[in-house]
Amino acid sequence: MATTTNITTTFSGEWKKKYISAALLSAPTIENGLVTVLDNIKYKEVIQRLDDGNVLADASCDFAAVGEVNLTERILEPKELQLNRVLCKKDFRSTWESIEMGNSIYDNIPPSFADFLMAHYAAKVAASVEKSIWTGDKTNTGEFDGFSTLLALDADLPAAQEIAGATVTAANVIDELFKIFDAIPETLYGKEDLHIYVSQNIYRAYIVALGGFGSAGLGANGVGGLGTNQDLQPVYYAGVKLVMVPGLAANTAIAAQTANLFFGTGLVGDMTEARVIDTSETLGDQNVRVIMRMTGGVNYGVVEDIVTYGIPNAAN
Repeated sequence: MATTTNITTTFSGEWKKKYISAALLSAPTIENGLVTVLDNIKYKEVIQRLDDGNVLADASCDFAAVGEVNLTERILEPKELQLNRVLCKKDFRSTWESIEMGNSIYDNIPPSFADFLMAHYAAKVAASVEKSIWTGDKTNTGEFDGFSTLLALDADLPAAQEIAGATVTAANVIDELFKIFDAIPETLYGKEDLHIYVSQNIYRAYIVALGGFGSAGLGANGVGGLGTNQDLQPVYYAGVKLVMVPGLAANTAIAAQTANLFFGTGLVGDMTEARVIDTSETLGDQNVRVIMRMTGGVNYGVVEDIVTYGIPNAAN
């Protein structure tokens, strides 16, 4: 049975070869290199953790191995996902793009519409993947466990690095970000790939605060005297890069290194390719199928090097 298609148009005249789609959430986490991408994972990937402890000792004339080396591992197992849609060409025969379908009753789906479908569904998948990376739950259809889900169940997350959240506004965002910053382990501060990943509302509140509408002595004109005209890229808090990830739930944040956060998939190209298949010649119907198949999953390496904000830990 074909997917129900509802078409509303008041078009009159020549089709201008342009479709307008609703604004879609992209997948900035992957596109901007905010996590380490592991591809070509057929089944599982082992993330190894090496804990060496102190490596230096007082000098002597002999070879004296001291201390201990602990090698542990975490498993990243991508989940298989798919997108399947069936569209009936008959639904488009009387619409404003019908001129591209040809005059025969055995017509084809409009080429430009096929291009639109590919871009549209690729973007929809990107939005779903972005959400799963940070807040996904593998028990839900079309999702895999995200970082928030995994961290909320990890008993090894230090209690001092699990910061209680609040409703973040321009008035308190500076103070709330300090709580995250203050909990970052000393061994991480100064690392080039250290980020504070924040939800959209926290990021927006911070930008407003920088415009002079917050506290912390920013003044009425904000940073650089620019007031509301703040256009800071990149954005930092006390020397740590602050990035917005739309996949995080409101009033939540995670501080971690890019090298400690992993996204795994079978093939990165699978995340960006949609197939549009006209089945009229093989099945004798009037349908077109849109197909995407891919795998995805996330995990982290060292939980002691992560700080969470607003993500209650049920294991602590």
